[in-house]
Amino acid sequence: MNWLSPEAVLVQIFLQGKLLGLEAFLADAGGDDAAFAGRCLYASLLAEAVPRALLARLGLSPELLGTSGGGQFLAVLAVEHQSAAHEFLTEVTRKISAFTGSKLRLAWALTENLGAWSDVRKRLDESLLRWRGASAFEHDGLFDPFVPQSEATGAYYADLWRRLPDSVAVRWEPWAQGVLAPAELPLPVATHAALNRAGDAPALPAELGARAKGAPVWGVLRGDVDGMTERLKKAASVEEHIQISVLLKQLFAGEAQALASQPEFRRKVSILYTGGDDFAIFGAWDALLGFAQEFHRIFAMGSEAILEEFAGAEGKTLSMALASAPSPGSSLAGVYAEAGRLLEIAKSDGRDTICLFGRTLDWKQFAAASDLKKTLVKLIDDFGCPPQLLGELAAFYRETDRVLPARTGRRAVETQDRPWRFHRRLGRVLDVPARSREYQKARKSLLEEFLNRRQASVKLKPSGRVALDWARLAQEGESR
Repeated sequence: MNWLSPEAVLVQIFLQGKLLGLEAFLADAGGDDAAFAGRCLYASLLAEAVPRALLARLGLSPELLGTSGGGQFLAVLAVEHQSAAHEFLTEVTRKISAFTGSKLRLAWALTENLGAWSDVRKRLDESLLRWRGASAFEHDGLFDPFVPQSEATGAYYADLWRRLPDSVAVRWEPWAQGVLAPAELPLPVATHAALNRAGDAPALPAELGARAKGAPVWGVLRGDVDGMTERLKKAASVEEHIQISVLLKQLFAGEAQALASQPEFRRKVSILYTGGDDFAIFGAWDALLGFAQEFHRIFAMGSEAILEEFAGAEGKTLSMALASAPSPGSSLAGVYAEAGRLLEIAKSDGRDTICLFGRTLDWKQFAAASDLKKTLVKLIDDFGCPPQLLGELAAFYRETDRVLPARTGRRAVETQDRPWRFHRRLGRVLDVPARSREYQKARKSLLEEFLNRRQASVKLKPSGRVALDWARLAQEGESR
């Protein structure tokens, strides 16, 4: 049955729903990492379970659900269902708000299928915006006294996460704990979680960091499609809007799940969520870097196929950011928030970028950083260069806060202004018995990253600086 066929409904209305308060809800987990991961999962499940329950309550086909996930959904109803839909969603937002301590609530908008899709979408968006003001609370019965069946606690969310993947086979049930009850079929949510040493529950971040090849550091990787809102605004019809939304959601959920299940990532990363245009995962820092590069490659191919008929770059590029935990015991919520801040920086610097070790690179620069990191590690591991090579490179970098502590401020300035000092000191570090052609090629490649052609100054490119931090993290594990 066609989603908008006359046989589906007689007089149609569109219903758009959105979960509000997600950031506050996630931050409320505090330092409980399992509860934070469970809250991410809980929000994902709500966005899938609520619209399906709505259609079931109204006796409508599940095919009338256009999009869902990522904290929002879009469905088509018959006009005679408007009152019943309003009643059901009022009940939903009261239950959710009570269970989550007023952190989460549901906003929704309804409008007739009249006029061009651009006009319909504009009416829906404007109606949802009113939820952010006082008029958002005009719904009858929203503030009626309500006593939840059970109090929401961190233990509930932590248990939800620990029961993955079984915990995603749920349905909306207003009287169940967490308003979710077991169901026969799982909801379409990415569920990969690296298991702990015992193999009976997902591993916590610090355990994943200990599995890194190199420094025992963990982090959070977040990604977001560039210009997705603008792409959807350009949709000429609701069918086009649905097609783009559904295919990108399937790309994120399916490919992230498949990639995280690969041998090099399976024990090192766990998915927090995938949405319609974004994702978040945590795990060992080295696995996150490999995941970022591979997932960007997959997304580039997939989005090009999905959007090949649409002009413009909107929705075709993906930006990311990696935040490393300052210490093994850092909270997952805090590192997640920092990754979000860095992602905003990356997106403000341009499209198709990644913020890594405090610097924003495009993906060609990321590939260059990866290659240079391999060169640095190879010079040390294969050709016998001393590990001090990385310290010497850091000492010559222009940023004074990265100069080695052993050097004075005056000496640091002199080495920056006199590049021959760089050649002399670095030459001594690189003066090793190896004289093969491969060694000479690696040495030349390294020097080219630091000096311009006229050799008037010493300056490391952004990709070179990232490669240096990358190599230092990789080499820290050699002494463990």
